[in-house]
Amino acid sequence: MTNGARVLVVDDEPDIRATIKDILEDEGYVVDVAESAAAAREARRLQRPDVVLLDIWMPDLDGISLLREWSERGGLPCPVIMISGHGTVETAVEATRLGAWDFIEKPLSLAKLLLVVAHAVEAGRLKRENEGLRRQLPAPAELVGSGKAMQALRAQLDKIAAHDTGVLIVGEPGTGKETLARALHERSARRGGPFVTVAAGAIAREHAARALFGAEDAGGVQQGLVEQANGGTLFLDEVAELDPELQLRLSSVIERRALIRCGGHEPVATSARVVAATAQDLEALVAAGRFREELYYQLKVVPLAMPPLRERGDDIPELLRYYADWFANRDALPYRNFPVAVQNRLRHYAWPGNLRELRNLVQRLLVLGSSGDVSLDEVEAALGHAAAPAPASTAAVATGPAVDFSLPLREAREQFERAYLLHQLDAAGGSVGKLAKAVGMERTHLYRKLKDLDIDPRAPAREGQG
Repeated sequence: MTNGARVLVVDDEPDIRATIKDILEDEGYVVDVAESAAAAREARRLQRPDVVLLDIWMPDLDGISLLREWSERGGLPCPVIMISGHGTVETAVEATRLGAWDFIEKPLSLAKLLLVVAHAVEAGRLKRENEGLRRQLPAPAELVGSGKAMQALRAQLDKIAAHDTGVLIVGEPGTGKETLARALHERSARRGGPFVTVAAGAIAREHAARALFGAEDAGGVQQGLVEQANGGTLFLDEVAELDPELQLRLSSVIERRALIRCGGHEPVATSARVVAATAQDLEALVAAGRFREELYYQLKVVPLAMPPLRERGDDIPELLRYYADWFANRDALPYRNFPVAVQNRLRHYAWPGNLRELRNLVQRLLVLGSSGDVSLDEVEAALGHAAAPAPASTAAVATGPAVDFSLPLREAREQFERAYLLHQLDAAGGSVGKLAKAVGMERTHLYRKLKDLDIDPRAPAREGQG
């Protein structure tokens, strides 16, 4: 299957260009053609190909020189197959050194052409997937759970996946919104394309526009994350953290299905499905003038809610088994069984940190415990470490919040920071603006810190998070 893969054919002979184009289009490929190196540069600027077929001998600039140019200016855009009518061993060696994926000799063999192009498309797809995986934290990517809430969610996914509309996923921190986005991608017709994650709060503001929308100058083209998602899904994690300028540009890209790279002047077509996620109330942010209304409605064509773990009690036994097996395989840890008594205790736990907290709990129990059944005492101790209660009063702060001094420094610091911020948030009446002033932090950094510590400033009873 080609999945509409895009092939750029660069050859100065019109008959060969036309023949290759007809053959590949009959097989379902999208084919662009270029008669020279200059035309190839322009075609690559406008659209990212999945494979390039590049003739070695051309009048303005030979294929080897163009291959070298691409290789030296940020790497090859994709697998490049050289076409040669009278190449030499030296030419083949040089092309291979520069990263050429394969060679096809003239006169062209139809069977070999199709085979080599299909293999190159698959190789490029696997490379993009591997690069995407390296950008992600190692975490499971499955929707686990067969309770009523998850059954209803899967039914929604199946309906939404059949359409190519924008989706806004809402849910508390740690509920697994990215996992839900990946499940939507895998159920859609775009499953063969890339899944590109944009962690809005993690991109340095001064580099954000280039990272998202790419850049171009005389030295070449740098494709941004939006372009890299063409043919697949662009996942905007915590979209509320995008600054106003990026919100405006992103809204324009979604509306026009085209972007202009930083330093560029001509629009470049985009074809990614946009799936956004947030733990914040975007409607309230729109009303407060902190999020663009047009972008809000562009993203919220279809809303999708990820339920908190406290509403998924029936899934707890299955989740415990799943993560115990996953960590045992990934980290070579001893597999441990969770008896019914332990399962029942955890089914009635509030899980303020949601799936993230459960995953960390299972990992801790496998790392620190011995093989065999997990005991209730181990679970109580682990829950105590994972969620230290916030001090109830200023007097409590004066004597110091409860900190487990047996923990490593990083975990002990996080425990103190969580207790401190929960206390200050209560004192500020739940206002993040007042909290930012009280603790002397810039609001964007404060939101990120609260998210890292699994503190939801909108929770009606924040002491329940402790």
